[in-house]
Amino acid sequence: MTPWQSFAMVDWSGGNDRGPTPCKDAIWTCVVHAGLAEAPVYLRNRQQAEDWLITLIEAELAAGRRLMLGFDFPFGYPAGFARALTGSSDPLTLWNWFETRVEDCPETNNRFDVAAEINHRFGGRGPFWANALARDIEGLPRRKDSYRNPFPERRAVEYLAKGSFTCWQMAGAGAVGSQIMMGLPVLARLRRRFAGQVATWPFEVLDRPIAFVEIWPSLNLGQPPAGLIKDAWQVQQVALELSRLPVAELEHRLDIKAPEEGWILGVEPK
Repeated sequence: MTPWQSFAMVDWSGGNDRGPTPCKDAIWTCVVHAGLAEAPVYLRNRQQAEDWLITLIEAELAAGRRLMLGFDFPFGYPAGFARALTGSSDPLTLWNWFETRVEDCPETNNRFDVAAEINHRFGGRGPFWANALARDIEGLPRRKDSYRNPFPERRAVEYLAKGSFTCWQMAGAGAVGSQIMMGLPVLARLRRRFAGQVATWPFEVLDRPIAFVEIWPSLNLGQPPAGLIKDAWQVQQVALELSRLPVAELEHRLDIKAPEEGWILGVEPK
């Protein structure tokens, strides 16, 4: 039997409120209990998503079930960044750093300004790039050809995950930079709210009721059946796949050493 009784996967978004009608490029999640998938849930903004996650975790703890909770954005940055910014190589310290600086509401947030603030600390032209706002932001280049990165371009896992984007790109099709910056503060608050109940992979031993893991649904999933929203279909498929893995295979996938950068669950190290 799997060491987790419930699996919930989350497709995150770094953008603003997506409105009441379920759509692509929004926040989607799906819960699997005892191998049976619930219908995917559409969450129109991060505030709604955070409330939903709190309710889910409270319910799983009350029921005495262990929950694996996956998010489709990196949990860490390339080696050296956390220490240069916070004085500590602990990625969870970096989560807290972002949590104290990111301002977020359904219609707007300050993610591009935070990226520029960080860039100013390292000379004003990197490591972040791409500004999707109409206004220019000093220190945040719109194009990659005008920036300079003092850190590694990719995490070790991203060299193995074909098609993955770097942590530094803040906008553009497929970019994950905004998702990270707007996701880590939520995870930091959840860890604080449920102190002692949450373990984060691969930074901590998974010996607590709730496990946070990093996923990338596009790693091995193709296109959904016609008529289905890809994001909704993918979180359901990943949750089902993980729930059905033999214990030995799941433990093998979790046997990863990446204490600073994090890792994508399912990518085999070389």
